[in-house]
Amino acid sequence: MTAVESVAREKLCELRVVLTQNVPLLIAYSGGVDSTFLLAEATATLGNRVLGIIADSPSLPRSSLSSALSIARSFGASVEIIATAELSDPRYASNPINRCYFCKLELFSRMQQVAVERGFAALAYGENADDAFQVRPGSAAAREFRVLAPLRIAGLTKAEIRFLSRQKGLPTADSPAQPCLSSRIPHGTVVTRDALAMIERAEDYVRSHGFKIFRVRYLARSGDGPVAKLQVDPNEMEKLPSREKPIRQALLAIGFRNLIIDPDGYRAPAPRGSFNICFDPTASLSY
Repeated sequence: MTAVESVAREKLCELRVVLTQNVPLLIAYSGGVDSTFLLAEATATLGNRVLGIIADSPSLPRSSLSSALSIARSFGASVEIIATAELSDPRYASNPINRCYFCKLELFSRMQQVAVERGFAALAYGENADDAFQVRPGSAAAREFRVLAPLRIAGLTKAEIRFLSRQKGLPTADSPAQPCLSSRIPHGTVVTRDALAMIERAEDYVRSHGFKIFRVRYLARSGDGPVAKLQVDPNEMEKLPSREKPIRQALLAIGFRNLIIDPDGYRAPAPRGSFNICFDPTASLSY
């Protein structure tokens, strides 16, 4: 066992201690790398004393919801879906720089209701130790509702969570980041159901052509309609020329006025140590 593996396993032991001190536990679950590992480990440690909660709204792709439920079933977790209404909150829909705060505010408000009604001792979510090095508006909502961050408390970094996820055989171990559909809309542009539906349909189509890491940005323009900006991971750019025509035709049929191909491609979020606003598509269009 390497030193890195030894440290990760020590932190895993600490995580289990944190989990056993907060039962029964309600966990915000999205199907991403962090929340999947947290729910899987909590399920293995606490059994039926833990429940995962998925927030379902127009900003969550149907494919992501289906995948998250399937993954949870694969390791025997109990999960319930809660319909959230952040889009009805003008503070969220106006798409300010701290949009994520209002999303988490809605989620944690709903989870707290469940906890009170059904006797859960604590709420938890998947913030990890690396997240302390980023500006994340959702963390402010977590503090307000005293939501635990067991991964962060145990000191687990993203790299360690991926390593431990591989050890557990979780399918999310090497999954790329998949922020909500609202992150495709620049801050200051109103988030609407129609815009989110267009983005979801566009990304589903691009994905059907074999692309794995990409974003379809929704750029509002005066005139006939919004413009789509497609960013593809540089490692997949070579596939784009042969597929650009049908993708363009499909996105125009969906309702976009035009398609712009970003020649720089998709740029992943900045590494640990940088300070980025949560999923800000206006700064570098990198998420």
